[in-house]
Amino acid sequence: MRRSLALMLAVAALASVAAVSEASAQAPAGRVNFVKAAESSFDRYTLNPDAGRRQWMRDSYWRMRTYPPYFDSRTGWFPGAWAYRDAYAIYRDSSLAAERPDWILRDPAGKRLYIPYGCNGTSCPQYAADIGNPAWRRYYIDAAKRYAERGYRGIFVDDVNLAFKVGNGAGDHVDPIDPRTGARMTAEAWQRYFAEFMEQLRAELPASFEIVQNQVYFHVGLSSPYVRRAIEAATHLEIERGVNDTGIRGGSGTFGFETVLAWVDFAHSRGKGVIYDVQASWGREYALATYFLTSTGLDGIGMEQGGLPDDWWAGWDTDLGAPLGARYSWNGVFRRDFERGSVFVNQPDRP
Repeated sequence: MRRSLALMLAVAALASVAAVSEASAQAPAGRVNFVKAAESSFDRYTLNPDAGRRQWMRDSYWRMRTYPPYFDSRTGWFPGAWAYRDAYAIYRDSSLAAERPDWILRDPAGKRLYIPYGCNGTSCPQYAADIGNPAWRRYYIDAAKRYAERGYRGIFVDDVNLAFKVGNGAGDHVDPIDPRTGARMTAEAWQRYFAEFMEQLRAELPASFEIVQNQVYFHVGLSSPYVRRAIEAATHLEIERGVNDTGIRGGSGTFGFETVLAWVDFAHSRGKGVIYDVQASWGREYALATYFLTSTGLDGIGMEQGGLPDDWWAGWDTDLGAPLGARYSWNGVFRRDFERGSVFVNQPDRP
């Protein structure tokens, strides 16, 4: 089965880097907002950069996903940083797990439950916090407020799992006991708690402080009122792996390419930006063309390949000018036209 192909044709060669014109300044949808995931491997660039390197990062990276407290002292020279924080992780070996065991969800036998990720059969790195607990929410939101005070542009909230992601040490789902009812927690209650949590986070932070939610488009879906409420509380939605997730198929099925686009369209209809966090070593043009296919100027794209200061792909500097309209179907592919070029995207499973 062939991989999806993307063809991008621009009037100027991709490798050329033109000065930003007045027209393009008024049409950010035709330019790239590059988002850098500043994991620990990126510390070599941020540890002690000189003035020139700092300026380059400000010019090239629209936002960076960073990690407190390491980046606290760096927001002064890079004010576009998002502070990473998981929505309901209590790390197994942390002092918090020892100090506040009452914040950890438990099974009917009283055993602690986990976020089902990185499990070894008997345990996982992160306990699952009780997102319905007012004290947990207070602890989390107060931390977010400190990020705002320290100069971060926003918070990156990982694992906004409206799907019921709680399990045992083997990663198998387990319904926790709901501390508010004493009975097994229902999926609807979990979704409601999450929506309320995200709404409280939004309400207590400055209006200009950005909130990026890492939600998953296929788990629950837009038919859920709680998914829609959580989205309303965000400024941006992350699509982990972007369209370069090899599980994405053609069409409008559960994992369909068109399903991803529908998720993006809904986010845009609510005034939200979308972040394509590619996390793949293949398909730069495919990722970039899809970004342009849907871009509103609020969106971002990030990719390790070609995204480093000493390994920068000129494609990220593409400036297509103002869009001439929305995407449309054309000869079996998706197309969108701009002042200075067009993008054509062939979704997976197509000839």
